[in-house]
Amino acid sequence: MDQTAPAPVTSEGKETTVNKFSRHSFRAKFMLVVGAAVVFDLMMGGGIAIWNVQRLSKDATRQVSAGLTSTMEDYLRTYIETTALRTNLLLDQTFSEVEALGASMQTLIDHPETERKIGRVVEEDQDLGDNLLYNPDGNWSQNPSGPSVVSIWGYLLDDEGNPLPDVQEQIENSSTFNLVAPGLMTSGSPKLQMYYVGPKDKPIMRTTPHTEQAQTFDKLYPGHNEANFWDFFFPGVYEGWQSWIADPSNRPVNRNIVGTEPYVDAITGALIVSFFEPLWTEDRSDVAGMVAVDVTLDQFASLVENVQIADTGFGFLTSSGGNVIATSEIGAQELGLVAEDATGQGVTGVNRYLSDSKYSSIANLAMPVNTDTIIDRITIEDGDRKESFLVILKQLEPMNLWNGTGIQSERLTLGFMVSEDEVYALLTTIQNEISEATERIVYWQIAALMVALVIVFIAVYAVSGRITAGLSKLANAAQALENKDYSVRVAIPSRDEVGAVGLAFNRMAAEISYHTENLEKLVDERTAKLESANKEIVALNQRLKDENLRLGAELDVAKRIQEMVLPRRSELEGISQVEIAAYMEPADEVGGDYYDVLHDGGRIKVGIGDVTGHGLESGVLMLMVQSVARALQEKGDRDPIAFLGVLNRALYKNIERTNSDKHMTLAFVDYEDGKVTLSGQHEEVLIIRANGDVERIDTVDLGFPVGLEADITPFVQTLDLGFSKNDILILHTDGVTEAETPGGELYGFDRMCDCAKANIDKPAKGIAEAIIRDVKEHIDTQKMFDDITLVVMKHR
Repeated sequence: MDQTAPAPVTSEGKETTVNKFSRHSFRAKFMLVVGAAVVFDLMMGGGIAIWNVQRLSKDATRQVSAGLTSTMEDYLRTYIETTALRTNLLLDQTFSEVEALGASMQTLIDHPETERKIGRVVEEDQDLGDNLLYNPDGNWSQNPSGPSVVSIWGYLLDDEGNPLPDVQEQIENSSTFNLVAPGLMTSGSPKLQMYYVGPKDKPIMRTTPHTEQAQTFDKLYPGHNEANFWDFFFPGVYEGWQSWIADPSNRPVNRNIVGTEPYVDAITGALIVSFFEPLWTEDRSDVAGMVAVDVTLDQFASLVENVQIADTGFGFLTSSGGNVIATSEIGAQELGLVAEDATGQGVTGVNRYLSDSKYSSIANLAMPVNTDTIIDRITIEDGDRKESFLVILKQLEPMNLWNGTGIQSERLTLGFMVSEDEVYALLTTIQNEISEATERIVYWQIAALMVALVIVFIAVYAVSGRITAGLSKLANAAQALENKDYSVRVAIPSRDEVGAVGLAFNRMAAEISYHTENLEKLVDERTAKLESANKEIVALNQRLKDENLRLGAELDVAKRIQEMVLPRRSELEGISQVEIAAYMEPADEVGGDYYDVLHDGGRIKVGIGDVTGHGLESGVLMLMVQSVARALQEKGDRDPIAFLGVLNRALYKNIERTNSDKHMTLAFVDYEDGKVTLSGQHEEVLIIRANGDVERIDTVDLGFPVGLEADITPFVQTLDLGFSKNDILILHTDGVTEAETPGGELYGFDRMCDCAKANIDKPAKGIAEAIIRDVKEHIDTQKMFDDITLVVMKHR
């Protein structure tokens, strides 16, 4: 096969020989262009593939990170909320037990005669009664044994060491404590002790189980027997309760229980909290003492110490002021807490405030201000150590707290703290594995790209030889055709695109030969065809012109008929009770909106509707409605529901006969004797009262689209409204509220309402003109897409 192309002519007119691998040969250019394109495509595709792999790797890492982070945070929220619920339940159980004791004591206070009888019986019992012994050294009186210890302070005794008469009565009346409190002590949640304290003028103290109560007080609280018990130990509590009686709103939390901050128990040395339940006098005019329970912090500490998050996570319980009530030893170290004893003449507390932490990030930690769970990230720096932690905080239910001087609202806060490295260890592992997998894929992608480049080079070399053989034949044949040898043909056996070009060349050569020989005959034939086509076009244009004239005349007649049936201005002006102004503008020559005003003596019926679509068919349907409505009005049908039912049946049958798919919304307003009755389903009705109040009446539930069903009577309802002097009622179709600016913004019901209110002092015609003018300004240069109809009624 000859692979040498025809010799091109140089600028000097000489022919040169083109070798198949010279820089002028098509094969060399083909290999260069195709090879470069394929190499570029492979490089681009490979580069994009590698970029996509890396991007997918980053996206997967980010999504996995977000998913694991979200899951871990959800787990921590659930964990702390569950622990908070358990803490609230523990507190509520303790509250319920002291409330049960208080309820028993309060019941007897409210029944003083029964209280005295039971008290005498208990005091006379050998096992339950109080056998008081006077201690001259301590100047107090106390029973040596019994179900509870009762201590009578020196200022409640006479010169001989006996209780004063009213104090003795208080001892007897409160002895019911010996029946109830020991049982409550042995049941329910663990408690250190339960006790009763009398009113401020008789503050005797009963405590179960029995201890050497007065002796312990003498050792730990010097001077307690010279001051009133309430003022010495719990200043402000008694007065706080008295303020609740004077004004119940002074109670911070809607529960009588009052708690204390943690303090060291005088008898056991344990860190405890107390919860007080006040007792009231029979007439609820003053405080009658209290019952209380002391519980150790071991129960609360066990809740937070048992928190297990990763390996080193821990929990802690703190007051709203940041005083840590309970945590583990590891937790105290991680929080950097510094413990200090609170000073005072009575109970002695322990302060471990977060704000005093040796770590600034802990000291600056903000407590929650509501019940939302807070997840915060902090960094603790301690010498060379720098570690990030997650801190999760959750407020508990509120309670009343004695702060040392008075009663305030308090919300304890439960907290978790865990190292971020431990929490997200799994995330770090997954990120590393994704990164390693990405590197492996990239290496294999580069290797595959290199192999593909070698294969492409071999394939381009082989294909170029096959392609250029056919192209060489085509070049020789084209040279012959240029020399006016129309008999030339090429034989290319391949069935690829070059073969298809050869076949096309042969057909083209045959057609050139044929047309060259028959050109004049073809010109005459084409000229005759063009003249015939031109005559047909002229006739068709004339027919279209005649048809347009006929349709225009029909539309003009329909438009004129539609305008003729609209209410005349003289009709509207002849109505004495109500001013009525109306406006209607169709979007096409014939509109699909309907309105009519039917006047019969003192009764006025105003209708408004909107046929689906617009144009001739919608306009005919509107004329049907007008005719039927006029006939029914003349017939004297005053029932709005029956009126709409008959009108719908007539319209439904006409629509069915004409095989039309049209229907319409339709509503009527009947006015008579200062009252309007609405019926039928249409757009919202706007009423503006004489005083400026605006009412929007939705008519959706007052009817059903007319022409859809044969009987709509079950769906039609009526609504009666007052309509007095200077009241305004406005009806409209959606062409008003849905009028668009060139930018597509709708006019809207609210703007129509604002415009009407701004012109409330004008007559009905002035209000209608103001609204239409505002709508036109809103539309500006935009085309009207729907018919516009507006009816304004104003009571004279």
